[in-house]
Amino acid sequence: MKMMKTVLITVAGRVQGVFYRQTAKEKATELSIKGEVRNMPDETVQIIATGTKEQIEQLIEWCMQGPPKAIVQDVMVEEIPLQSFDKFNVVR
Repeated sequence: MKMMKTVLITVAGRVQGVFYRQTAKEKATELSIKGEVRNMPDETVQIIATGTKEQIEQLIEWCMQGPPKAIVQDVMVEEIPLQSFDKFNVVR
């Protein structure tokens, strides 16, 4: 059994209105990561992701680029207590 961990990823830049949440969900699902993604009032996108160290690293790498129209200026990652999710959801 691989060690699972949960991280809080905050992505800043032009990340709302560019399909960031939807493509983050597709990437997370492809990596078998569970969690959620939402737009925040300060125009950042917040992702809570639970997966293995390797899965999380691949997601963070994707977050630094994002979908084609996104302009990512900063990606902050913070490990938080383990959370379990059934799947990866877009929170509206």
